[in-house]
Amino acid sequence: MSTYHLSEEVYLTRLINADREAFAFFYEKYSPVLYQKLNKMVKIVEVADELLQDVFLKVWIKKDTIDPEKSFKAWLYTIAQNTVYDYYRKLAQDKKMQDHLIHTFTTFYNQTEDYIYNKERAAVLNEAIAQLPPQRREIFRLCKLEEKSYKEVAEQLNISVSTVSNQLVHATKAVKDHVFFHSKEFLVFAIALYLKN
Repeated sequence: MSTYHLSEEVYLTRLINADREAFAFFYEKYSPVLYQKLNKMVKIVEVADELLQDVFLKVWIKKDTIDPEKSFKAWLYTIAQNTVYDYYRKLAQDKKMQDHLIHTFTTFYNQTEDYIYNKERAAVLNEAIAQLPPQRREIFRLCKLEEKSYKEVAEQLNISVSTVSNQLVHATKAVKDHVFFHSKEFLVFAIALYLKN
């Protein structure tokens, strides 16, 4: 084993034990290349710099989760990738950005409900349903998941058919928006779109 690799292993052990000199070693070694990658992904110098600081802040906070048997570089890049995804996800919370994305990817957004109910999106779907107001959530569950008719749901909940219809429209849009904006495909779309600007 070379001295270089040995020194990194030693610094890694020291970093796990909250050694600031070891932290500085990894920052100096990896920050220049990582900064270039971040800058390439977001195309804004100030944002890349902010994300770089955020990544290394997470490295320090999560230092006790480092596995010295595994690649530090791979671990670092995973944190960086997740940080960039979080940045785009927050960016997408902007209403204008959401409208633009839906307009840009209207074909994808308006795909059949098979997309929403895909088993790979079960967790996101459940999260979306849980955020609905109680009555709207129950109407969505009965109509979409249990496939009851509007009339059956109206009778069960003692409300009008028009109320069921109206509430279901709002519920479906809210669920669809949530699933779309939290999907991996959306992240890819958002990043690709943003890099064109």
